[in-house]
Amino acid sequence: MKVLVAVKRVVDYNVKVRVKADNSGVDLANVKMSMNPFCEIAVEEAVRLKEKGVASEIVVVSIGPSTAQEQLRTALALGADRAILVESSDELNSLAVAKLLKAVVDKEQPQLVILGKQAIDSDNNQTGQMLAALSGYAQGTFASKVEVAGDKVNVTREIDGGLQTVALNLPAIVTTDLRLNEPRYASLPNIMKAKKKPLDVLTPDALGVATASTVKTLKVEAPAARQAGIKVKSVAELVEKLKNEAKVI
Repeated sequence: MKVLVAVKRVVDYNVKVRVKADNSGVDLANVKMSMNPFCEIAVEEAVRLKEKGVASEIVVVSIGPSTAQEQLRTALALGADRAILVESSDELNSLAVAKLLKAVVDKEQPQLVILGKQAIDSDNNQTGQMLAALSGYAQGTFASKVEVAGDKVNVTREIDGGLQTVALNLPAIVTTDLRLNEPRYASLPNIMKAKKKPLDVLTPDALGVATASTVKTLKVEAPAARQAGIKVKSVAELVEKLKNEAKVI
């Protein structure tokens, strides 16, 4: 079974994000970039499926600038077999990304597609669902457990009321939640081996996909700083401030 995993290059989660002085976007100059944490979980799940003998090949794909090859090499070091970069310097929205992934899915014909449920930069949580709609594949989102059984994949997903298990006919699309697994670290020998693994570079034009966005970013600004908290001496004083100052009771 071939598994396709989508990964995204984002600002490292340990970095404090800064907004550009002209409020046109986020300042990425000299900022550490990493693989999206949810995408790391997706790669780990694919590698575990291969270790179980379920998956025969893992293909990782990323859409973005040429520097995204760094994150693809990381995925190769974690256990993926080959990589595809759809190179684009444009700021792509979720639908454009889903259309590009659909073109790659049509080209590669994987039986299972795994994505992180969302990226920590745009935080949209849309691409997996849009890809499922475009491709006509069954989908299991927010997966906390994935089990492949024959021509089906059982996905346990987290919902408001607890856990729900859905059986999807393959081919299918799964988006990963935090509790699915704990990603491994790439070993030095595997990092060296990853440099020799194949990495193909494509373009949106080569895939026949138009990526023009219908959304324009007008302004980006940092959230307002929160006011410092205060200590009160008694419950009565707390109630008085909640009632008269905060006006929440």
